[in-house]
Amino acid sequence: MSHDSFSRNARIPAPCIIDDGMIIDKQDMQRVLTDLNRVRYVHTHDGRTTSDGEGCILEVFADPHRATMVANHALYLNVYSFDYLQLSKSEDGSRFDLIQDDRQLRLIPLTNPLQDQADRGINVAELEAMVAEVLSASLDVQIDDEENFPL
Repeated sequence: MSHDSFSRNARIPAPCIIDDGMIIDKQDMQRVLTDLNRVRYVHTHDGRTTSDGEGCILEVFADPHRATMVANHALYLNVYSFDYLQLSKSEDGSRFDLIQDDRQLRLIPLTNPLQDQADRGINVAELEAMVAEVLSASLDVQIDDEENFPL
């Protein structure tokens, strides 16, 4: 057996986290948090609650020079503000705990991604109107080109 085939067979598989586990990879943290919309949040420091409320996650990003901000019911989450994301389930549903040293920002979803997808269904009438508008604009451009540059 060659060294290459041995190393290929001995690789450790990528993590597989189902409803419960710790996520340390910043891209994975960002992917999971991006699916959240409306949440209840609880911020604790040294085990004491310092802030809580409800809000909408407006942005999830990864930038070591920008801050995570919670203001005016809006959450802007920077995964670089946290060491890891702990996923867990309770009787009430999923919990997303963003941990950094002795600070925790717990996010409890108030919306369900399955329901959100159903609510985003395509409105056929709106789609037809948009297509008609695009086709009309395209036809106008062609007519203008033919008038200005006759063959």
